[in-house]
Amino acid sequence: MKHKPALRVVGLMTILSAFVLIAWKLPARAWAEAFIAWIRNFGPPGAFLYGLVYAVGAVLMVPGSILTAGAGLVYGTLVGVLIVSPASILGATGSFLIARYFAREWVERKLRAYPKFAAVDHAIQKQSFKVVLLIRLQPVIPFVLLNYALGLTRVRLRDYVLASWIGMLPATIVYVYLGSALHNVSDLFSGGASRHSTARLVLFWGGLVAGAVLLWLLTRMAKKALQEELNESALKGSTA
Repeated sequence: MKHKPALRVVGLMTILSAFVLIAWKLPARAWAEAFIAWIRNFGPPGAFLYGLVYAVGAVLMVPGSILTAGAGLVYGTLVGVLIVSPASILGATGSFLIARYFAREWVERKLRAYPKFAAVDHAIQKQSFKVVLLIRLQPVIPFVLLNYALGLTRVRLRDYVLASWIGMLPATIVYVYLGSALHNVSDLFSGGASRHSTARLVLFWGGLVAGAVLLWLLTRMAKKALQEELNESALKGSTA
């Protein structure tokens, strides 16, 4: 009986290792589609595994939009957000710590293609929480690389986690909500909707449009505020 917890941990790690290998060997669409189709038959315990795989995928720089919408497809909006939100933070924090303590040179090489990040780094030294929040709402580099890039800055881990959680939440809700209307895994890629009544579909799409408009407004405001922060930071740097 004492060995059961250990066996469960070993089994879980084996499953996660398998998905890591699949993520490296197959295109993101292929492994994500296979995983989401499989997890639908796994029952309630699958929610915990879904979150772990999501976090691992973020560390492996797998685009999260498919898995985010997939959570809505499998678990619905509320539970899907409760799975994806902490999982995305877990993965983002893992990437952040890897960059800060183990992979600095590799991340620096990747960032050479994004010279604008130097200004972000300088701005973070002044107002780390605010700039991280804005850059989450309006990223200046691809999201999967941003997690690693922020690990090279001087932002405190506490500020990084809280600002990232708040900044990523609006898009998470919209994507999970979109996924909740889908009928099957293939709809994640074709844009199809589930076979609900007309009234329910009207309510769904109305809510989705409202959410998308709100996200767009937040993104526009964040873009303007971020640019102001970068300009102010560059000005201070030139006069220093």
